Parts: sequence; structure tokens; C-alpha cells
Amino acid sequence: MPTTVTTVTTGRPTGTALGYQEREVLSAVGCGLRDDEIATALAIPEDAVAGHLARILVKLGLRDRAAAIVHAFDCGLVVPGRGPRAQAVSPAPRTAVGRAAGPKVRISVLGPLQAWQDGRPLSLGHLRQQAVLAALALRAGRALGRQALLDGIWGTEPPAANVVPVYIYRLRKTLSTGDGLDPVIVHDRRGYRLVTGAVDVDVARMENLVADIGAADRAGEPAEAVRLCSQALDLFHGELLAGLPGPLAELERLRLTERRIAIAQRKSEWQLRLGRHSEAVAELFALSAAHPLNEPVAALLMRGLSRSGRQADALAVFDRVRRRLADDLGVPPSRMLRRTHQMILRGAETGLGPTRTPR
Repeated sequence: MPTTVTTVTTGRPTGTALGYQEREVLSAVGCGLRDDEIATALAIPEDAVAGHLARILVKLGLRDRAAAIVHAFDCGLVVPGRGPRAQAVSPAPRTAVGRAAGPKVRISVLGPLQAWQDGRPLSLGHLRQQAVLAALALRAGRALGRQALLDGIWGTEPPAANVVPVYIYRLRKTLSTGDGLDPVIVHDRRGYRLVTGAVDVDVARMENLVADIGAADRAGEPAEAVRLCSQALDLFHGELLAGLPGPLAELERLRLTERRIAIAQRKSEWQLRLGRHSEAVAELFALSAAHPLNEPVAALLMRGLSRSGRQADALAVFDRVRRRLADDLGVPPSRMLRRTHQMILRGAETGLGPTRTPR
């Protein structure tokens, strides 16, 4: 008997009759299987798979295979986390807390997006699919709805079809811990999220270190604070979220860049208080070169140079920043930078005032 596939979410004709095997092929296509994999799973010739798919596209009025994948999700033929591949996997040994014992997934967003499973690098697909994963990783286990993902990654030019469920399904397969029952990405009424404890994300480790930095500061342990700052800064590598499209990635680049600068500033302040002037100056020169209009960084560099007996170099930093501010922004130096300049001219002690731990 033919099986009727009723669609209510895609706007396509309802009541379109598919044969049993056509339905099975559409389900397998929705799960992302290739024709040869479908042929193996259904025990039919590969050319028969191609014929079934061609008829499915005609019957449902679909443009191509990608549209068939979206249709399979939207009409409920495919449930994320389940399908031919998931059903073929034997259950992995489980831990006492119920999750599968298997390799842990690591994701890095403090640079170009990367992911590893048991130390093996993973291929994350094209850029917009990567942007979906980055958005979930940056949410630290909190849910993101489908519309929020569309707005954050496609902005004012959404895709012709809602491909978010397709990307989520592909990412689930890529990040799978080997247990089809416990996907790394889950969905609830609030949206999609990474499962807490299933994924190690570097930005979460960085935020934990920032909390430890604050604790070391309150305990009066500047050397420990410097060490923790170094660990946090070591997590950053290369251009943040390099190449990822969309307004969400752009905002996160700005936010994470400011985070990195704030941690580096705190480290330099403690180094100067500990008398480790040469270390601070070397790192501040690099930071100032990367952010030539950042006046707090310039002021710290001037103080470090002055404390190292390099007053002329400190004054040269002021002149360089003053010119850049005038040429690029048309503004004079801030009161803070002018005050640092005057203190160095007078030979006064350039003590560091209190600053806040980055949050």
C-alpha cells in the first residue's frame, strides 16, 4: 500500500502519495546518506536509489537533494539524532551518570573554529554550518532558537529554505560520541544547545580562568594572578572565528578581542607591581602594536618603560599615540594618557591605580 506523506510546514502540496520504498529512500536522504550507503542500508541496487529519488523530487515538487533533506526534516520523516546510521550503531558502554563512555569533543572558538574528537581533528563543513556550531559553542550550554541562528548567521538575507535543521543534523553526525542515543547537540522548546559535559569549549575554560584570576587578586596573590592570566591568554590563537559569516560572529570577534586585551592589561599591571618590568614591557609592545589606538595599553607601556629607566622611549610612545589619534580619529589624547605623560615628565612615581578584574 502506498504511504501518504502529509506536509504542513513547507507549504508544499499535502497528501502526496509515496510508495513504501520511496518513503524509506527519502528518510535515508534526510539522514544525509549517499546513494551507495542507501543502497546498502535498504539492500537495493544503487541505480534503483537514484530512480526512487528522481521520482520523489517530481512527486513532491522539490528542486534538488538539499531540498529533499529539508523536506524530510520538516514533515517529520527524520528526527534529529535518529536514522539509519544511528540505528546501526551498537550502544556504547555507559558511565554511572548515564552518558556514553567515549571520546570527548573539544571545540576551539578563540581563533579559527576547530574541533577534535579524541585528539582527531574534525571536518566541520562549509562556513555557514561552522557558524552554527560556533554560535552554539559561544552560548556555553544555553539554547539558541532557530530564528536566532538565522538572524545571527544570515542577517537580513535568510536562506531560501530553512537549512538550520540540516546543519544541526550534519553537525550531530560529525560530533557524535559514538552513541546515537546521546547526541552532542540537543533540541528543546527553547532551541538548540550543546550538551553540558559532553563538549569541552575553550571559551568556557577561559571564563573559568578569569574567575580564578579574580579570586587570586582578592587573596592578594599577584604572582598566581599572572600565572592564570598567562594560561587564559594561551587559549587565544590566530584570528578569532576567522572567515565565519554573519553579525553574530562579528560581534563575538569584538567581544572576545576586548576580553583578550583586558586579561593582558591585568597581567601587565601585576607584572609591574611585582617589579617584572622587562616582561611587562615586551608584552605591552606587542599588544600596543596590535591595538595602536588603545590608550590604557599605551599608558601601561609608558609606565613600564619609565620604571625600566627608559623615559625617552616612554615619551616617544605618547607622541606616536597622540599622532595616531589625531590622524585616524581627529581627537586629542585622553586625560588619563596626558596625566601619565605629565608624571613621566616630572619624574614622578608612575604607580598603577586600581583597575577591575575582567568580567
